[in-house]
Amino acid sequence: MYAKPTCPTPLKILLVVVVVVELAAIGLLLAGRAGASEGRDSAVEASASTTPAPTDTPAAPAASDGGETAGGDKASSEPVTLTVTFAGDCTLGTDINYENERSFNSRWQAEEGDATYFLRNVADLFGSDDLTVVNMEGALTEGGERADKKFAFRGKPEYAKILSSASVEAATLANNHSQDYGQTGYDDTIAALDAEGVQSFGYDRIAYLDVKGVKVALIGSYFPEDSAENTKEMTDNIAAARAEGAQLVIVYVHWGQEHEYDITEGQQTAGRAAIDAGADVVVGSHPHVVQGWEVYQGRYIVYSLGNFCFGGNTNPDDKDCLIFQQTFTVTGNDVATDDNINVIPCSISSVSNSNNYQPTPATGDEKTRIEAKIKKSSDGIATLSNKVSQSS
Repeated sequence: MYAKPTCPTPLKILLVVVVVVELAAIGLLLAGRAGASEGRDSAVEASASTTPAPTDTPAAPAASDGGETAGGDKASSEPVTLTVTFAGDCTLGTDINYENERSFNSRWQAEEGDATYFLRNVADLFGSDDLTVVNMEGALTEGGERADKKFAFRGKPEYAKILSSASVEAATLANNHSQDYGQTGYDDTIAALDAEGVQSFGYDRIAYLDVKGVKVALIGSYFPEDSAENTKEMTDNIAAARAEGAQLVIVYVHWGQEHEYDITEGQQTAGRAAIDAGADVVVGSHPHVVQGWEVYQGRYIVYSLGNFCFGGNTNPDDKDCLIFQQTFTVTGNDVATDDNINVIPCSISSVSNSNNYQPTPATGDEKTRIEAKIKKSSDGIATLSNKVSQSS
């Protein structure tokens, strides 16, 4: 019978010694790991206990990329409410050919560069919402070459602080003045806003923000004229935002005719096309006066907010403007259709005899007057809608 090999006795003793030593080493190693684990657990508890308590101040929206929310999580199935505020044309600066002692730049100097002066009458309102969006109409640059046009607006890059100091988080650049100082001025404007944490967007630049865990897309469109090409560019951007996983799609459009209180059929066609393509709200500017709104497919189209912090005129005849605020309820990829809105009639100035560049909510008779003006325009939009429906 084949016998299993055995070890010689001295080798057995040596193996026993080796085994004992190894077991002792393993015991020490395990004890060390246990101690290290205990220390790490204690450190986590200490770290958690020193986390600052949440405050009532809304957190600034975070930039987001990709098809998921900024935090990397899929869209939550729990309802989330977020309030978005829209204001109109912010021309932070003036035309060099119209510089005088009453200009925007002169006011900046008189206030000794106090950026909080300009939007102080709306800062609390903007600070209490979840997102504030304006139209940045003009370049923030020290360079570039002035465009050959009647009005070309430019302000210092530091004027971007005016927006950030009042909790304005985003600004569209899709308008007829963002390139008043060419590509250099346009790029400088983006850089100036970025430096102050203000997210710019417009044309083919779609901005994605994480607001309370909701992925929000900001789309800016400019319609120098009503055309199918302009509309297609806008609706393509909306489709792209949806493909990127945007849960709330906001469209800010520069359109219509200047100083006209009635909208054009082209505005309505484009606004409704945006809703049909998947926009949750459409707001507009460019006419420099307020225009009304309509509700289409359960979504608001606000045709013109008018001017706002407007350095383009030291004393315009019409100083009326409005702030439009809507609270959205977002559940996953569904945005409720409701009427949770707040329309705030304003003036671009806190005084009536000139423009001091301090947009201010209206009160009393002035508020009633502006509300009546907006209602008249909205009634006209309803009439236009009926005509379009009857002719189709």
